[in-house]
Amino acid sequence: MYEIFLDILIIFCIIVFIFILSLDLSSFLRKNNEKNYAKYRGKTLVIVPCKGKDITLYENLLSIKKQSYVNYNVLAVIDSEDDPSKTFIKKANFTYIITNKNQNGSGKVKAIATALKKFRDYDAYVIADSDVLFERTWLTNLLAPLSDKTIGLSTMYPFFKPIRKNFWSEMKMIWGFVGDSLLENEKRRFGWGGSLAFRKDLLDKKSLSFFTDSKYSVSDDISLTKIAKSKNLNISYTKTPKPIVNCDENFKLFFEWANRQTALTLLGYRKNLYEGLVYYSSEIILILSGIFLSIFISPIFLIFFIHTLKSIVFAYKRSRLKDLKILIIVILAPFFYEVNLIIASRMKSIVWRGNRYKL
Repeated sequence: MYEIFLDILIIFCIIVFIFILSLDLSSFLRKNNEKNYAKYRGKTLVIVPCKGKDITLYENLLSIKKQSYVNYNVLAVIDSEDDPSKTFIKKANFTYIITNKNQNGSGKVKAIATALKKFRDYDAYVIADSDVLFERTWLTNLLAPLSDKTIGLSTMYPFFKPIRKNFWSEMKMIWGFVGDSLLENEKRRFGWGGSLAFRKDLLDKKSLSFFTDSKYSVSDDISLTKIAKSKNLNISYTKTPKPIVNCDENFKLFFEWANRQTALTLLGYRKNLYEGLVYYSSEIILILSGIFLSIFISPIFLIFFIHTLKSIVFAYKRSRLKDLKILIIVILAPFFYEVNLIIASRMKSIVWRGNRYKL
């Protein structure tokens, strides 16, 4: 009986192994060659919703102000004159306005909608999060795809940079690589709201109403992604220069962030729950079976670690930190992804910048 069970287990693990390797191969063969777009020169408004004091907030604001792109203005939006970010906004010499709280949607959606309705004489709009640090060519590169009328959204995804060698900050860095993988796949691509550009014509009266009043209005990027796809417009993913989000996490901060990000993803793309559970369960099975079978049966089953080794190499290649903890984090990551998916699938609300929103 034991031998039959063991044979079934080994066959099952081999099937999982082949399944994961086939996904790795298809991902490798699917190249994301960035197109060369003509320069975009439209008059652009960069909208920066601000609330509270982010890490390196002043440096982040200055990076937006010092872009190589010429034809643009920057506008900060805050909830009240008492917001702690106001000191840094004024120090950076930004123009700012107060959010119209009569708008629907999350605090960020309200802030963006307030700016969009007040300033309609721009050709393009960019959303930039206040916790992101941008290189000088960021705006030029982000706007370039808008020269193509088939592009509805142009986006970049950040590198979550630990400001010190902290386990949970590095876990957030590795966790964030999932976003890169999704954006490299055109079918799964979405607009990330921390670095997102679109032309004025994307948001007509009907679309602007959807942006503020739909069930997706808790998230600006999900709403805008849905609008672009409803108009059969493509989403461009520009890889460089990569925006940076400086991180200094502990377990509580990381876990709340990861669950919230996952819950928002499932709000917009529910099928990610089932696909994610299958994929990360497969990774966990390979890790555990690789350990068990190689110790108790034969070292040949170390072959099940090929995928994990690929993930470690991938993480070191993308990481700007050469820290041995990354090896442990990569092995643990699938367990966290799985837990995040399970918890997020049951969440009825999220807390974001001090406010609670129903999902």
